[in-house]
This record gives sequence, C-alpha cells and structure tokens, in this order.
Amino acid sequence: MHSIYQYQEFISDYLQSQYEIKEPKNLYEPIHYILDLGGKRIRPVLTLMTSEIFDANYKKALPAALAVEVFHNFSLVHDDIMDDAPLRRGQATVHEKWNVNTGILSGDAMLILAYQYFEKYQPKIFRKLAKLFSKTALQVCEGQQWDVDFETRDDVTIPDYLKMIEYKTAVLVAAAMKMGAIIAQTSKENANLIYDFGLNLGLAFQLQDDYLDAFGDPETFGKQVGGDIIENKKTYLYLKALEFSTKEEAEQLSHLFSIHPDDNSDKISSVKEIFNSSGASKATQDAIQEFTFKAFEIVEKMNIEEDKKSILRTFGENLMGRKV
Repeated sequence: MHSIYQYQEFISDYLQSQYEIKEPKNLYEPIHYILDLGGKRIRPVLTLMTSEIFDANYKKALPAALAVEVFHNFSLVHDDIMDDAPLRRGQATVHEKWNVNTGILSGDAMLILAYQYFEKYQPKIFRKLAKLFSKTALQVCEGQQWDVDFETRDDVTIPDYLKMIEYKTAVLVAAAMKMGAIIAQTSKENANLIYDFGLNLGLAFQLQDDYLDAFGDPETFGKQVGGDIIENKKTYLYLKALEFSTKEEAEQLSHLFSIHPDDNSDKISSVKEIFNSSGASKATQDAIQEFTFKAFEIVEKMNIEEDKKSILRTFGENLMGRKV
C-alpha cells in the first residue's frame, strides 16, 4: 500500500503524461487549467487505494482514476457557472477566467474525455466500469437539479436533502471506490461493500463541506466562505436551524434566505449566528460523525486483511477532521 500523498503524486504524473497540445486552444486550455488547480483529488486517490486494498497494482487503476477526476472537474466547471462562483481552489473559476460559453463547451469535452479513459481496459472490465460510470454520471446530474430546485422551495426536508447530496456527491465517491474493486476483480460482495463504504463516507464529506462553507477558514478552504448562504442553499445546517430555532429565529432565517443584498457580509454573519445558537452547527457535526461511523461498520464486513481495514478507517477519520 502507498500513502495518500504518493497516490496524489501518481495521479498528477499520469495526468501530465496524458496532456497533448491540441487545437482549438480555447477548448483545451481551460481543461488543463482546472485540472492543474489540483485540489485534494480524493476520488481518484480512492480508486487507486481500493485497487490495492483488493490486491491489484495501482497502475492498472490509473486510467479509471483519471476518468473519475476529469468527470468530477467537469461537474465543477458547470456547477461554478450555475452558482456564478468566482473562486475554485482559491483561483478564478473557468467561466470567470475565460467566459461562460467556453466553460460550458470545455466542460462538455471533459465529460467525453472521461469516458475515453475506460477504453484502455479489456471488454469485460470496460463494460462494468462504463455501466457504473453512466449510472453515476446521471445520478450526479439528478442531484445537481435537486440542488437547484431546492433554492426556490420552502418545503425541503432533511431526507430530501440527504438524497440530494447522496446523488450529487456521495455516489461519485462510492463509484470511484467500486471501480478500484472492479479493476482488482475482487468478489461481488467486496465490491458492493466498498461502494456502501464510499457512499457513507461521501455523505459525511458533503456535510463537512457544508459546514466548512459556513465556518471554514478562508485561507485554507479555497472557495468563497459563506457561498451557500449567499446562494440561499437549503443545506443541512439551514434545515436543522429551522427545526431547532425559536419562531422568531426561524422567521429571521427564512427572511435572510429570501434576499440577495449587494453586500452579503451582514447576512452571512447573522445566519452563522443562528446556526450556532440553534444547535444546528453541532447537529451537523454529529451527522458527519454518524455517517463516518456507518462507513466503519461496513469495513468490518469486508473480506480483507485487518491492516487494510485500518487503512480505510484512518482515511475516514482524516476526512472527518479536515479543514479544507
């Protein structure tokens, strides 16, 4: 087994080896730009890690890992356009650096490029990877649409929200891990269990992202802190705050999530105060822990060595405590 840092290096080196100078440059330069911003590369790391958990050489999983990374970044380029986000990983978003049309078209090209990496596998493995990827890609789109719909709905429930983040975020984490299992040709039971492990870890990851969006350090978070509040997104924090607040606080919160002031600083400050005073902040942290522990319970059912179970648990613990 290798370290997370080593996996990140393997992915970075493989990514650089795939670059070609192509025309038109305004299609391909934005793709290289967003991919070179790096980030944590959690999803492709999980593909490589899982392949080794199930006793395959990580090199076999590099094309699938890169497919996951390219798809994930495609979704970010389009998400940033939809959210009108100015920053991604501390740098200008693609549509800000170029323009919206370029962002849309480069994103489209990334989706196609992602599928091409599966062509490097034998037909039997290719079919399994492509089938899982197609299902996952469609779920991500469904999750994104729910996310958009929720901005104008006032009847969003906690189960609604959890289903949305399952599709928008968690299924890609789960699929990234199952791809490693498919490439390693482990048992169907192990492949399904690692998918469920990834799903719960993905839910914890997104709830942590929601929490950091409000309470993260601007120096380390990489995105605009308070972005979800500015966009009036009905996150877990918001829904729990409504559930726990007094009538007056709930009315104030609902009002704050119906306005778009020119200067958002007071709005962000007021919302965060309600998140804390209502207990929504703590409830969100408790939920992050709950989904992480569910993932750990699944690890115990896997037919793998104890040291490899420990690696999966350590990864989950580090994810739960992240600041970025």
